[in-house]
Amino acid sequence: MGIKKKKEMQVTALTICHQDLETLHSLADVEGKNLASLLLHCVQLTDGVSQIHCVKQIVPLLEKADKNGTCDPSIRSCLDILAGIYLSLSLKNPLKKVLASSLNGLPEFFLTEAVQSFTSRLQEELSTTDVYSYRKVIDNISSCMENFDVGRAGVSNLLKNVLHFMQKSLTEISEENRKFAGNHIVQTQLMNDLSVGTRVSVMLVQKIQDFQTLHVRISSSPTWQSMCGLLSIFTKFLIDDHLLQTIQSTSGLAVILFIKAMFHPPEEIPDLISSLLLRSVDCTSIPDWFLNCCRSLCCADVSQSTLLFLCQGTLTMLDWQNGRMGPSGEALLLNIVHVLFTLSSQIKESTLELFFSRILASWTNSAIHVLESSSPSLKDSLNGNSSIVGKLLEYVYTHWEHPLDALRHQTKIIFRNVLQIHQLTKEKSDSEASGLAADRFICELTESLLRLEWHVKGKYMCLGCLVDYTGIGHILALAKTIPSQILEVMGDQSLVPYASDLLETMFRSHKSHLKSQAVDSTWIDEWHETWVSPLLFILCEGNLDQKSYVIDYYLPKLLNCSPESLSYMVKILQSSADAKSGSYNSTGALGALMACLRAARAHGHLRSATDVWRNLVSSARIKQGLIHQHCQVRIDTLGLLCESNRSTEIVSTEELQWIQFFIAYNLNSQSPGVRQQICSLLKKLFCRIQESSQVLYKLEQSRSKHEPENELSKQHPSVSLQQYKNFMSSICNSLFEALFPGSSYPTRFSALTILGSVAEVFPVPEGQVQTVYQLSHDIDVGRFQTLMECFTSTFEEVKILAFDLLMKLPKTVVQFQDSEKLQGLFQAALELSTSTKPYDCVTASYLLNFLIWQNALPSSLSAYLQTQQAACGDGDTSAIVVERNTLMVIKCLLENLEEEISQAENSLLQAAASFPLYGRAHCITGALQRLSLNLQLVSEWRPVVEKLLLVSYRLSAVVSPVIQSSSPEGLIPMDTDSESASRLQTILSEIQPRDTNDYFNQAKILKERDSFDLEDLNASVPDIGASAEIKGKERKTCDVTAQMVLVCCWRSMKEVALLLGTLCQLLPMQSAPEPRSGLLTVEQVKEIGDYFKQHLLQSRHRGAFELAYTGFVKLTEILNRCPNVSLQKLPEHWLWNVLEEIKCSDPSSKLCATRRSAGLPFYIQALLASEPKKGKMDLLKITMKELISLAGPTDDSQSTVPQVHALNILRALFRDTRLGENIIPYVADGAKAAILGFTSPVWAVRNSSTLLFSTLITRIFGVKRGKDELSKKNRMTGSEFFSRFPELYPFLLQQLEAVANTVDSDAGELNRHPSMFLLLLVLGRLYPSPMDGTYSTLSMAPFIPFIMRCGHSPVYRSREMAARALVPFVMVDEIPNTIRTLLAKLPNSTDQCFRQNHIHGTLLQVFHLLQAFSDSKYRLNAYFQQELADVAVCTRAKLWLAERQNPCLVTRAVYIDILFLLTRCLDKPTKGNQPALEHLGFWGDIRRIISRSELITGFPYTFTVPGLPQYLQSLTKLAISAVWAVEAQAGEQARDIPISFSQLLESSFPEVRLLTLEALLERFSTAASGLGEKGLPPLLWNMGGTFLMLAMKENHPECFCKILKILHRMDPSEWLPETEHCIHLTPKEFLIWTMDIASNERSEIQSVALRLASKVIAHRMQTCEETRDSMVPTLKQWVRLVAASCGEHLPTESRLAAAEALTSTTPFLLTSPDPVLELQDTLALWRCVLTLLQSEEQAVRDAATETVATAMSQENTCQSTEFAFCQVDASVALTLALAVLCDLLQQWDQLAPGLPVLLGWLLGEGEDFVVHVESTHQVEDHLFEKAEINFWAETLTFVKYLYKHLSHLLSKSSWCPLRPESLRHLHRTASEQCHLLSQLFRELPPTAEFLKTVEFTRLRIQEERTLACRRLLAFLEGKEREDTLVLSASDSVAETNPFTLARTETAC
Repeated sequence: MGIKKKKEMQVTALTICHQDLETLHSLADVEGKNLASLLLHCVQLTDGVSQIHCVKQIVPLLEKADKNGTCDPSIRSCLDILAGIYLSLSLKNPLKKVLASSLNGLPEFFLTEAVQSFTSRLQEELSTTDVYSYRKVIDNISSCMENFDVGRAGVSNLLKNVLHFMQKSLTEISEENRKFAGNHIVQTQLMNDLSVGTRVSVMLVQKIQDFQTLHVRISSSPTWQSMCGLLSIFTKFLIDDHLLQTIQSTSGLAVILFIKAMFHPPEEIPDLISSLLLRSVDCTSIPDWFLNCCRSLCCADVSQSTLLFLCQGTLTMLDWQNGRMGPSGEALLLNIVHVLFTLSSQIKESTLELFFSRILASWTNSAIHVLESSSPSLKDSLNGNSSIVGKLLEYVYTHWEHPLDALRHQTKIIFRNVLQIHQLTKEKSDSEASGLAADRFICELTESLLRLEWHVKGKYMCLGCLVDYTGIGHILALAKTIPSQILEVMGDQSLVPYASDLLETMFRSHKSHLKSQAVDSTWIDEWHETWVSPLLFILCEGNLDQKSYVIDYYLPKLLNCSPESLSYMVKILQSSADAKSGSYNSTGALGALMACLRAARAHGHLRSATDVWRNLVSSARIKQGLIHQHCQVRIDTLGLLCESNRSTEIVSTEELQWIQFFIAYNLNSQSPGVRQQICSLLKKLFCRIQESSQVLYKLEQSRSKHEPENELSKQHPSVSLQQYKNFMSSICNSLFEALFPGSSYPTRFSALTILGSVAEVFPVPEGQVQTVYQLSHDIDVGRFQTLMECFTSTFEEVKILAFDLLMKLPKTVVQFQDSEKLQGLFQAALELSTSTKPYDCVTASYLLNFLIWQNALPSSLSAYLQTQQAACGDGDTSAIVVERNTLMVIKCLLENLEEEISQAENSLLQAAASFPLYGRAHCITGALQRLSLNLQLVSEWRPVVEKLLLVSYRLSAVVSPVIQSSSPEGLIPMDTDSESASRLQTILSEIQPRDTNDYFNQAKILKERDSFDLEDLNASVPDIGASAEIKGKERKTCDVTAQMVLVCCWRSMKEVALLLGTLCQLLPMQSAPEPRSGLLTVEQVKEIGDYFKQHLLQSRHRGAFELAYTGFVKLTEILNRCPNVSLQKLPEHWLWNVLEEIKCSDPSSKLCATRRSAGLPFYIQALLASEPKKGKMDLLKITMKELISLAGPTDDSQSTVPQVHALNILRALFRDTRLGENIIPYVADGAKAAILGFTSPVWAVRNSSTLLFSTLITRIFGVKRGKDELSKKNRMTGSEFFSRFPELYPFLLQQLEAVANTVDSDAGELNRHPSMFLLLLVLGRLYPSPMDGTYSTLSMAPFIPFIMRCGHSPVYRSREMAARALVPFVMVDEIPNTIRTLLAKLPNSTDQCFRQNHIHGTLLQVFHLLQAFSDSKYRLNAYFQQELADVAVCTRAKLWLAERQNPCLVTRAVYIDILFLLTRCLDKPTKGNQPALEHLGFWGDIRRIISRSELITGFPYTFTVPGLPQYLQSLTKLAISAVWAVEAQAGEQARDIPISFSQLLESSFPEVRLLTLEALLERFSTAASGLGEKGLPPLLWNMGGTFLMLAMKENHPECFCKILKILHRMDPSEWLPETEHCIHLTPKEFLIWTMDIASNERSEIQSVALRLASKVIAHRMQTCEETRDSMVPTLKQWVRLVAASCGEHLPTESRLAAAEALTSTTPFLLTSPDPVLELQDTLALWRCVLTLLQSEEQAVRDAATETVATAMSQENTCQSTEFAFCQVDASVALTLALAVLCDLLQQWDQLAPGLPVLLGWLLGEGEDFVVHVESTHQVEDHLFEKAEINFWAETLTFVKYLYKHLSHLLSKSSWCPLRPESLRHLHRTASEQCHLLSQLFRELPPTAEFLKTVEFTRLRIQEERTLACRRLLAFLEGKEREDTLVLSASDSVAETNPFTLARTETAC
């Protein structure tokens, strides 16, 4: 909802020739009442809209004249003029339609005259001979035929002439098009004319009646000759593949239509067209005229596109209704579909594919028409079981995932029509007698669709069609949980629209079905249970993405269908919300409630806001939602307040208050999505305020007349308007305050975005318009300065927002009255433009642009530059002022840049260290980019542009040697020893330096830690007058690193490229020798192109050529649109040149063959991507053909450089999204090149082939959308893959066979076939679909045996890949048989000779197939259990492979994995039977394997045995599952347990212990969380002692960590009493031992130990009251440990552990009414909480928020705040924590000793401010070191909250005054800091906020802290009253500092 301005209609006024004007003057009467007077008045108007009103008066005037019964000659003349006017108007002019509409209403008496007038005028038009005027005539003929009776009559009268004209015009336009081949701008226009001409010809035949009898005319008649001529033309168009496909398509329609109109008898037309389509025309039996016109269609081979468009024409132009064409029509219908199926596999081009899908959909529509009255034979051919329907469905299944949306939409139409075709083929009696259950076709279709995975988009579309066809009942009967299944996938953004549409179709169908069958209203309960209950579950418990998509897409549709369901939802959620409010990872019922109410209000299902607050949700709930820990709850609650279906709904007082409350805590959101939603919702609110205020203004005006009784007038409008003003002013105050020093990036982004919305929604009022608020009224000098300081942010988004906001403000707000300040800003910008920090030049650019646009440049600048003012006289406009200012700034920057380039030419090292050149160039580009395209000062710009080009080339020449060297990253011609220096000589000689660049002449050897003095470098701006003198840089000594030189060089190249690209984009090009408007000559453009070519083809540094590419793209786009033919052909010329260079390139070529061909792919990419997409893309086609031929294998191994280049360029082109579907036809060839290239002996070719292959995988299967590498989201069915790339089928099969033969050879040698990896990678991404039919020749079965054989590879990784690749090729139903076949191939124990590689590969295949089968949907049915039981029997036959008879541990491990998988799958008994495993004796075998294994007997191996770790892990997993199985059956009788946990835990191998501990930890965690059904198994009772003893002796870090985790999960009361008995430590000593571990171990163990220690402390504090005092020393150690774990530099895990430790001990140590610890330690713990709440990590803040929530929910603290027991966000938790702490200080009566500590926090004691400031002056600047970047933490926010709570505490509590000595230290510190701050501020330069941003910000923050502390200290001494405690910046130290402006209340 936003403010929508009504678009004003622009109408071009009509004009007439001088002769007609004279006629009207002569005919007009004196009174001005006749038609001539009316027309004269109309013509004299200059406004087209007014002329429309005039034209509408013509008919009423003529109706009056009609009563006289005579046609006045004047009227005849006027009608003639009207006809001329009509034909002179352009086609799209609204006047043309209005005139036609008026003339259609002419009285019948005048119609004849009007037709005559139109006929004569049209005849004149038809005599036109200019080719470029033909289009206007064609448009006029078209408009005469469109709903214009008079015009149509005129065309009918001139039919012969019109047809002749059409023939002539199409012929001549076609010839003109041929002449201009290559000039795509002219060709595009001419082809458009051809397309329109063809369409108009079709329209003539369709709309003019005379064509019905045309066939009887003699062949010599002109009309017939014209018709034959047109048919010949359309035939040529149809077969001409060089024309646009839209022309071919229209020509196909025209050919069939003309045949239909001309051929006789009509009964033979279907047979004739059939013969054309089937290529079986008998030339002897057809008329000569037809053969002459359509010879190429009859006798020659035609292209696929020709046949396709003939099919389209046949389906569109013939009459298929009611079987009017008889049996021959039915035969034609079947012939068409067979032709289409043949074409389907041949078409590659994406545009033809799209045409094909539309034509196939059109065929299904025609089939439906024919079937409505067709013969039984046709019905048999089209029933559900027919091959045609099968192939149609096959087409749907292979294209429903197609990347083109339009094509996917056509598959939906085809599927829906197939259902209708099936319905029509059924006999009526059958369909009535038998229901859906008997319709085998529909049942099988539904079941196969339901078996599909939900990631298939086509499934949703087809199910939706089925629901429309069969109703929902049938589907719900088969899949009752389908609503929940669909809602589950709604976390995937790509599936959300499909899923929500299907759900809507289903629930609407279900509702109407239930309603129609119901006798009472109880049906709604079933509907709610089916559709609403799953929704509520997702809203309460779903993940964030899932929830937000359900809210946006599903919930509104459900409420629109059933608004009455809202009360049902609210009732359930209200009761649930009382029980659970949610957390940071779950929104809970409160979130669901807010989401429902928000959707209901936004869609108008709540009558008004009052209903929401009063009846449905309380004010407390709203506030709770606005600060909820979960961001989605906050957004939904805000949406509930801001969104309304009525844009003028009054915003209530409560809503305004809640919004203010929300803004106070929610600006600092780290999530970009949340920030965007907040800003968007607030903008909607502002729009509501603005629009409702207009209603209130009107009400206020009408109030005096009457008192309307409606909801708007419940209070006086003026009161509401005043509330609005106060609210907006308050909001803007809050937003400006949020821009305080040190505010985080999210806060600044949010505040500036919202302020920008305020400025946009509440514009400066114009005329009589009233506005409720103006932002400019609330901006003073301080706030203006605040916005300016936002330019210093290191984030460019903040700079952009601040700049845009300043530009939106009226000029009166932005006033510079201080010329010194103005000079300072300009000087600061110029200094920043030479900074060595790259982000500083961006700040400089924004500063300069702001000064330019506000006309605020120093006056001395224009005087210095002597800019001519003559061009800008009194008539100065803002555009000219901006242009003049831009010109001045660019001249100034250019002069400085020239001087710096001169110095850089002498020493690039000094330039890199002192004045890197890129900053100036960046500022010039920034100034140019904001210029308008219509330049006024052209004569002044021309020399500047010439100079810019020259300076750019000079700059590039200085830095390019570094960028073009073979190793730019490490290049610097200096080093610290002679050996390094000699190595650099190679680089230096390669560079070919400029003569003046002396540093390149020899390597400089510097002494260790040597540096050079830059005394001579005063990078000063030329003196521009006394008041604008810019001082030189301070003299400084600095070291130059290679990094600095490289950054200077590549950024300079980048800026030159962008500058040249910008120049080409913005400046008009010069076409004639001396035009006045052109600024760039053709020669200059060619020079720029040559520069880019050289730079892209020779640069080695990626940063340089990537950005040169950006500039080059701008140039190529301009050239392709340029009317100058020589410029237009430049890209093509450059392309041919570079392709030739690639072909003949060798190792000596200048083209870079390393670094992925460096800039070469970018160069070709730019040339191809800018080619017009609407054309034929000829450049792309030719280039791809060349590259693919070069990328193929070559016999000459010496010249592989062209192949490497081709592979790298192909990779870049396949990655380029702008080429879109145009690149898809070349994917198959690219894949072939990559796979074959991988077999090359040359590493460079293999490397490039791998990169190309990776890109192709992404291009084919999409960007990876899941963590699983082979996720089905990134896979494709085999039929879809091979239908899209049919050439890959034989290729992959052939390659795979070759690989399999090599791998499986009996030679015994190691054959590593290199392409196997790539082949298996592709095949592993294919899978069979239940929808795959028998109608495709591309079966996946032939691949299976070869993949199985690949499993015999000697390479371990290849065997794994073969196993993974096999799974998708085997249908789920076939898996058991395949497994049995594979098991049968395994050797028996008696076999003498076998290969372990073969065994391993086969077992891996069995394992992966079994895993896939166990994950399938058959898991719980009897078929699944029986099949697996059969597999288990076959597996037992090869049991020796798991025992010592098998010497290979690797194959033993895989076999044991298979056994483990079988135990998992067969663990549940079938009905009435014991578990299959026991029945088969399977557990006995497993127990025997374990008892004979090395776990029992011991290990004779060491770690050098291959596969030992893998074997141990597999064996341990099997042993653990056996233990759990026995435990589940026997309970406490553990006599049959093959091995105990104690034995496993005592193993000497850490792999065994670790797996065992993980299994035990899982069980203990489940029991501790209460999720287990039976609690802890008896086997695990009383194991505390075991774990204690293990902890003492375990030395493996991961195992030790797991043991500590288990102890942490166990109840301390179970094991803590045993410490003395088991490990000879008292509980206290054990606690100390644990804390020692937490102090010394690595982070993960440290974190677990801290958690464990905290749990022990909490337990001891809870159970041992008498030992509290004795624990204090131990607790002090624990406090220090926690404090040490909270540092921001520590790992996240450490800080999370500290937060958890604090949460677990909060009731005993932080909030206890009787503190155990000393106050200093208790406050230290609270300081830890506050530190964690300000962490940059979201997870840490959320964990600390749990601590605060626990603290607020204690009995003695729950009254401290209004949010006790609520889940709040960290930003609110910070202030709540301080509120609770202040309350506790009062409860403990510790205010006196506690206050100095808190005041110390306020002042920042312990943060070493003085040391920090001193170090700032000493530390050198590092190149990429930014200012202190804050993403969340804000010092002054903490200061503000602390000051607020302390002042409240001091003013409200009854406390005893403190002794002066207790505060003396603070007084002294604050005074010292105040003095130091004053001194430091004075030392800063005048514009320190820009030039010394970091130091300035740091000082400002400390200034505010010091001020806050001094205020409170003054109050404590009784020197100030209570009301002075409001912190105001007006009394701050800054008053004494001339460099800081007065500020409003910002931080505190």
